Amino acid sequence: MNTANTAGHPSALLSLRGVHTHIGAYHILHGVDLDVPRGQVTMLLGRNGAGKTTTLRTIMGLWHASQGTVQFDGGDIGHLATPQIAGKGIAYVPENMGIFADLTVKENMVLAARGARTAQQMDSARLQWIFSLFPAVEKFWNHPAGKLSGGQKQMLAVSRAIVEPREMLIVDEPSKGLAPSIINNMIDAFAQLKAQGVTILLVEQNLSFATRLGDRVAVMDDGRIVHAGAMQALADDAALQQSLLGLAL
Repeated sequence: MNTANTAGHPSALLSLRGVHTHIGAYHILHGVDLDVPRGQVTMLLGRNGAGKTTTLRTIMGLWHASQGTVQFDGGDIGHLATPQIAGKGIAYVPENMGIFADLTVKENMVLAARGARTAQQMDSARLQWIFSLFPAVEKFWNHPAGKLSGGQKQMLAVSRAIVEPREMLIVDEPSKGLAPSIINNMIDAFAQLKAQGVTILLVEQNLSFATRLGDRVAVMDDGRIVHAGAMQALADDAALQQSLLGLAL
C-alpha cells in the first residue's frame, strides 16, 4: 500500500490518493488523486474508457485498489466491503441503475429503505418529497419496474438511493438517454439534495448537464486525473475543453 501523500484536502469529504486498480490482467487506474469537497457537486468527466466507472466502483469497494488510499470523512475505507462502505452513508447508483425489474416500484423502494418492511413504515414526509421530485415514481407505484421507460427507471434508481438520508451520493451517468425535460427534473433533484447538505459525485458525458450543476470538475484520461478545478472555469475555456475532452461545451 502506498502511504505517500495520503492526506486529502481539508474540505474534502472523499479523497483518493495514488489509487491504482487492476481488473484481472488489466491495469485500469494509474495513480488517481481526487478530492470531492463536502457539500458540493463534483463532476467526473472524460472520454469513454478513461477510467471513470472504475473509479466509482473502486470507491464503493466493488473493486479494490491495488495501491493507494481511499478516505471518506477522514477514515480509510479502501479495505472495506461494499455494504460497510454504504453503511457509512454513501449511496451509489451504477450506470445499469441496479433496480429489480420483476418487483414493483413500491417494492423496490421498500427494499432500499432499510428501516422499513412495508411502504407504510417508510418516512412519509421524505417519500412525498421524492414524489415531488419524480412524479413518475408515484404514478407507477404499483407497476413492475421493468416496464418503466429508461428515464423512469433512472428516476427510480435515484429515488432508491435517496429514500434514506445519505451523506454522499455517487451516480454514474444520470442523464444518459434522458429526454431534456427529465434532465431538468434530475438537475432540480440534485440541486435540492445539495441544498440539504448532501455531497454529490457524478460521472457525466452530457457537458451541458455538468456545467449547469457542477461546482467542481475533475477530468480523467488514461486512468489518471489530468485536470481538476472549478466547473465554471472549464466551461468558460473552449481551448481547455478541446485539449481535455476533444470537444467544446
